[in-house]
Amino acid sequence: EKFLRELISLSRLKYNAEKIDNPSILYNWNKHHKSLSKKAFYYLIEKASFFAKNYNQIVHLEKVYQSSLRKSNFYKQIDSLFSDLNPDLLFCAHQRALQCAPIFAVAEDRNVVSNTVIFSWDNLPKARMALKADHYLVWSNFMKEEIGLYYPEIPLEKVLVTGTPQFEFYKNPKNIIDKVEFYERYNLDLNKKIICFSGDDTKTSPDDPKYLLDLATEIVKNNLDNDYQILLRRCPVDISGRFDAVISKFPDLIKEAAPIWNISDANRWTTIFAMPEDVALLVSTVYYSEVVVNVGSTMAFDFAMFKKPCIFIAYDQEFKTDQNWSVELIYSFQHFKSMPNKSAVIWWKNKSSICELICNASYNSSTENWKNTVLGANDQVSLQISKALNL
Repeated sequence: EKFLRELISLSRLKYNAEKIDNPSILYNWNKHHKSLSKKAFYYLIEKASFFAKNYNQIVHLEKVYQSSLRKSNFYKQIDSLFSDLNPDLLFCAHQRALQCAPIFAVAEDRNVVSNTVIFSWDNLPKARMALKADHYLVWSNFMKEEIGLYYPEIPLEKVLVTGTPQFEFYKNPKNIIDKVEFYERYNLDLNKKIICFSGDDTKTSPDDPKYLLDLATEIVKNNLDNDYQILLRRCPVDISGRFDAVISKFPDLIKEAAPIWNISDANRWTTIFAMPEDVALLVSTVYYSEVVVNVGSTMAFDFAMFKKPCIFIAYDQEFKTDQNWSVELIYSFQHFKSMPNKSAVIWWKNKSSICELICNASYNSSTENWKNTVLGANDQVSLQISKALNL
């Protein structure tokens, strides 16, 4: 199963990279494996991918993969469970949950309606959609068109535009923590404005600590630390501690609001999820901050919910942690093609310019258009999802 699944993924990446003329899509294929067995396994996949170059061959592999799912002992266990439960509907909120694929196969064979979601704006070009479902819930018409582009075998009538609930929380004032309580909880100065620095995962932005150091250094250098303070919100799956040295160097300037997430196994994405308390923390962080600084994060949309500007970091460090990484590569990723124009965000192109950018940062119509394109304009997301599931 795994061999077929990984072969399909690589074949789709190659096919889509050529189809839309964007080789950066291939960056989503991991070429670096530690153990000898994994190196051999993925070497065979890469060799096999040369014989699965066109779309018809990929679709054939998908059928073979679906057949293989039905031969596993897990499939038989789930089939027995379905007999006991007799479910009316199957719903999975994680379209990359690999262990759920046999469950969806059982649902298909038993004529149980199945539903899954596309949970992030950059997922579809990555060729990692593991679940074959009756319905796919997406954020927007833009994302629906992406399914038609990357998965043309899926009829568009199966793709339902519902919006995504993660941004619905911003519409509820109850999710905003009292200002004094929020500032006291994270040792913030009530008399200073907040710059939010939001981190990415270690692969997406390996030099995040260096960018945070640059930000703090420039603020102190230009005496803006009398007016501003930095609130760090690291990526929830980043538990590396890589920011600790920078925070300790600027204890009065940089404060941290650590995400409140369940992380029982940092190596398994499906076991990592936000706790309810993190909703109020994130909403309040955005509400009380003036601007967000990061490398290409979806936090641009979180801040757009309160019409706050976003600064994208757009320069490489002189001494990079990963020589194969660059901001040019990051911003060449396909999901950034959704921008109506470059003014949708503010670009931090060199270290010394950040203070001027922060002082002049403002929200604009291009940002609003970008937000509406990617997120959709639905104000009743939870209701739309319930309707899609016929609940």
